[in-house]
Amino acid sequence: MSGDTRIGPMVFAWGSRTFVMGILNVTPDSFSGDGLIAPGGVDGVGAAVAQARAMVDDGADLLDVGGESTRPGHAPVDEDEELRRVIPVLQAIRVALPGTPLTIDTTKPGVAKAALGAGADAINDVWGVGRDDVLARLAAERGVPIVLMHNRAEPRYSNLVGEVVDDLRRAVDRALAAGVGESSILIDPGIGFGKTAEQNLLLLRRLGELRALARPILLGTSRKSTLGKVLDLPVNERLEATLATTALGIAARVEERSEKHVPG
Repeated sequence: MSGDTRIGPMVFAWGSRTFVMGILNVTPDSFSGDGLIAPGGVDGVGAAVAQARAMVDDGADLLDVGGESTRPGHAPVDEDEELRRVIPVLQAIRVALPGTPLTIDTTKPGVAKAALGAGADAINDVWGVGRDDVLARLAAERGVPIVLMHNRAEPRYSNLVGEVVDDLRRAVDRALAAGVGESSILIDPGIGFGKTAEQNLLLLRRLGELRALARPILLGTSRKSTLGKVLDLPVNERLEATLATTALGIAARVEERSEKHVPG
């Protein structure tokens, strides 16, 4: 993938290098134990700003803020609660780090709209392959980029890689039809979402096939359960495995995340 995408204050020249996205889980129930809200609802704004600064100091190019866990078995969060979690964090980070692009990880149009008003520069849609194009239409209306992630309710495939590519192609077409600019669409294969561990490994081996979509690819593998199953390791001992998947992503010329990463 070549070309440029502006995400808020930064222009990303895809193909020039690997970019890193830091993940801020403004939740009490992150699968990796790094949620910024302690059980009981303790305010996480200060912790989020400190973590955001640390990630940028360590080399993160952009930051993704999410207020609802997407781990298996997570507790659903209503819109009011998600807004309560993410809006103060986005506002505070926007002031603290004005030169850092921010994305909002949500499936709720109301949250995405409020987040864009609070300082987010792009939408990260973890159900980007769903039939509802409301987030794509919002991205088009606001003139911001959108990440379309692959997901399924059940890990049932006849041809895993082919179906992931086809699902993402349809999602890209829907976003284009909604008015999102071609340079403003990124894709994510959704490692760990609607896929078994074996399917995740197959997709990692064949990441290069996603380049047929000619879009920047966001890859999120950090400390995920598939890595734990392969190596029989707990969450806090999966750094080396994460780095190995990062290398696979770079070799396939995808983007990446530090929780998530982005190659070009």
